[in-house]
Amino acid sequence: MKKPLTYISLFSSAGVGCFGFKQNNFECIATNEILIKRLKIQVYNNKCKYHSGYLNGDISAKEVKNKLFTEIELWKNKHKIKEPDVLIATPPCQGMSVANHKKNNEKTRNSLVVESIKITKKVLPKFFIFENVRAFLNTICTDIDGKDKPIKEAIHLNLGGNYNILSRVINFKEYGSNSSRTRTLVIGVRKDLQNITPFDIFPKKKKAKTLRQLIGKLPSLKKMGEISENDIFHSYREFDKRMLPWIEDLKEGQSAFENTDENKIPHRIIDGIKVLNKSKNGDKYARWYWDKVAACVHTRNDILSSQNTIHPTDNRVFSIRELMRMMSIPENFEWSDIKTNDLNKLSLLEKKAFLKREELNIRQCIGEAVPTGVFESIASNIKKVLSQKIITISEIKRLVQDYQLNITENLINFINANFDNYSLENILLIAELSNSQRQNTSAFFTRKDIAFTIIKDLPELKKKKNIRILEPSVGVGNFLPLLFEKYSNKNEVIIDVYDIDKSSIKILKTVLEKINIPSNFKINIFNDNFLLHKFDKRYDIVVGNPPYKKLTKNKDLLTRYKLGAVNKKTNNLFSFFIDKSISLGTFVSLIVPKSILNSPEFNESRKLLLNYNLEKICDYGEKAFKGVKIETISFLVNTNPKTKSDNVIIESYIDNSYQVKSKEYIFSNKFPYWLIYRNETFDKLVSKMNLDIFQSFRDRQITKKHTKDKGRIRVLKARNIGNNEIKDLTDYDKYVDDFVGLAVAKFLNENNVVMVPNLTYYPRASFLPKNTIADGSVALLTLKNGSRLPTEKDLEFYSTKEFETYYRIARNHGTRSLNIDNNSVFFFGLLKKQEV
Repeated sequence: MKKPLTYISLFSSAGVGCFGFKQNNFECIATNEILIKRLKIQVYNNKCKYHSGYLNGDISAKEVKNKLFTEIELWKNKHKIKEPDVLIATPPCQGMSVANHKKNNEKTRNSLVVESIKITKKVLPKFFIFENVRAFLNTICTDIDGKDKPIKEAIHLNLGGNYNILSRVINFKEYGSNSSRTRTLVIGVRKDLQNITPFDIFPKKKKAKTLRQLIGKLPSLKKMGEISENDIFHSYREFDKRMLPWIEDLKEGQSAFENTDENKIPHRIIDGIKVLNKSKNGDKYARWYWDKVAACVHTRNDILSSQNTIHPTDNRVFSIRELMRMMSIPENFEWSDIKTNDLNKLSLLEKKAFLKREELNIRQCIGEAVPTGVFESIASNIKKVLSQKIITISEIKRLVQDYQLNITENLINFINANFDNYSLENILLIAELSNSQRQNTSAFFTRKDIAFTIIKDLPELKKKKNIRILEPSVGVGNFLPLLFEKYSNKNEVIIDVYDIDKSSIKILKTVLEKINIPSNFKINIFNDNFLLHKFDKRYDIVVGNPPYKKLTKNKDLLTRYKLGAVNKKTNNLFSFFIDKSISLGTFVSLIVPKSILNSPEFNESRKLLLNYNLEKICDYGEKAFKGVKIETISFLVNTNPKTKSDNVIIESYIDNSYQVKSKEYIFSNKFPYWLIYRNETFDKLVSKMNLDIFQSFRDRQITKKHTKDKGRIRVLKARNIGNNEIKDLTDYDKYVDDFVGLAVAKFLNENNVVMVPNLTYYPRASFLPKNTIADGSVALLTLKNGSRLPTEKDLEFYSTKEFETYYRIARNHGTRSLNIDNNSVFFFGLLKKQEV
């Protein structure tokens, strides 16, 4: 049985926006609305499969939320879904709207968005969509932690660990609506949905129709109270006849306040005296234009005194049918338990009675709605991305073999012949993995969702209409489509891309010929060595995924690289890329090995980054590059000396977290390197210990060829170490007779040498016994700084769960960067006297 596509809708009013999901055959698990008269309209449209899915009431109430969770469980059991595909939330916007002139303290009401956040966090749908007014994200709410903060911050802190999030203020008339409506749209895509980003499901641009194109062929309504014979929802809504002279002479675009005759200017009679009304927004009692897109449809679209409500030629407010077309609501949307076709068969008196009873509610529902066409576009995009198939590594290997794609010309011919048969992501993946030089150039494919985590936090650069971007190691161009999306609103974007690999450059050019490069982008392609190229310009942004490779064989080239490098203690290429990128760009964001956080080799690199405003670190662990045994992070640094901040964003794929932390706290000079997961638990244990007690030694000379099954001196390995004990292991123990020339020999029969296994999160320790040495799987710790001697109780402490939790934080939850070196040995402290 094929699993249905599903969604949940919160604060759904009459379900106008959500109808776009119904149009795409999504099943509604549950829909919540506090006003029963609006919820009933959803029932009329058969929104939910089960009647129990219609949830009337305050979603912040425990009983209503429990009904929601019960309904989700019903769908899990009956339809075998793991979770809803989509959660939609459009919480009330009182206190945020610029049209609300009666703002008071609305924090409690605005905090209804926090209910949406809580439910999203618990349900974890594949996608979430929040929609609200322009000022939404900057509005203060009371967050889950009880602290007041901007809604944007609350969304990211609570959901940014699990979701890639995109928020934009857009005018819906450019995205599927036929009326102007500037709103905030927030879209989240769960991070385990690889190769899907919020850009993929963002509504597609669509040119809105003018009012003439939209409603010009509808019958003109001249008489007050007139109802179109064939459409009950196309009617002339009655109003106070004394207002008719105010509007009947207006031309398109004019307001009654522009009348020169004082009797035709909106007014009231108070105690026999004419008092002119005040024009607050300048668009009251205003006639709209035939050949423009409709103005924003407001809640009070039923009255002349609301904004731009008057028909271009008829002396009336727009009809319900006209408003529906402006809001892209399909004609088959039902407003009553009586179908529209049947309503049209009623007598005139029955029609008038129906409208008197229902019209105001319908109009308010339309005025508060998300245009159906906008959500229809999002639903269509979600449907598309969930159906797309990402090619597997084994399939690529087969293609490489069948078509000999490791030959560049064959790969180019394949792309030209098959571009329309594969998604762009698949084409880029095939191109990257077909490159026979990828191991030599250390080129690793950057998945689209990973690239998005870099692109999403790049600055908007709102004050600049023309920007210049540099990508120093472009490969086949994985970042470019996302940059097109990110900076689509700029007048001109110049992107200079470099790569040392000729094949990659040829493939990149082929791919770019196949995709639609936006007209405001210009791409300059250079087949050159970025590290040796002499630049004569600076860039607003430098972004990319440089190669990770130690240069050991070509000493001359290494010397040339080091000439311009800040960190001359390494021979790893990525460090040189950091140094040069920072010298060229205002904002620099790169994906680099995680070892930069802690390795002594990159002490100077860390100092360099802290000279500037380090804004963000994202820890991917081993999740960024499938099949590549390397841990990575990305960073964003602002090199503008005028910008400094006390905090840094720490985003983690390891523990699904998104936090804002104090730089002074996680970059503290009390410790030898950065601790991005430092917390109160860590600090509590630190307070119990004296740190920086030991220095570390690991033997790198002893190999299998040096050892044998029997001999004079036992060679201990990691598995021999227990908790204050040495384990004898059958077919594991090794010996040597001759240790002359081995550096580790200096520890033979030394007192108080502590052994701990290298590369483990389960530390255990024992003293080095007499007549033994250890190989490289063991770190030997010896005292420094005149500390007291360690005891067996100290060593026993290293085996506790408490120390393990602390040690994981001390090692930044690494999986491969776990060598015990003279930085990390710092954290093997000795308990303070009162703890012993």
